[in-house]
Amino acid sequence: QVQLVESGGGLVQPGGSLRLSCAASGFTFSDYMMRWYRQAPGKEREWVAHINASGGSTNYAASVKGRFTISRDNAKNTVYLQMNSLKPEDTALYYCNAVALAWGQGTQVTVSS
Repeated sequence: QVQLVESGGGLVQPGGSLRLSCAASGFTFSDYMMRWYRQAPGKEREWVAHINASGGSTNYAASVKGRFTISRDNAKNTVYLQMNSLKPEDTALYYCNAVALAWGQGTQVTVSS
């Protein structure tokens, strides 16, 4: 069945870095645009970044542009989110999404000293 499994979240100090991974299975990964979203406590889910099927085009929310990088490896059926210069306001549950197909369960990112 279609499945997306995120990993790589954790507790990091402000200014630190994390790399999230999302492993896909059950569908032709290389056919799908992929997105990362996040949801902080008490807030609505917000879009963070997306990458097209080939990996040649990316776009970012203004709040993360210049700090986060989305990438994908179609041979490994995996999409990544490299997060640098993390801020406390980046604290959220991060989800990957295969557009119009499936969502992962999320991985928690907490930025705190």
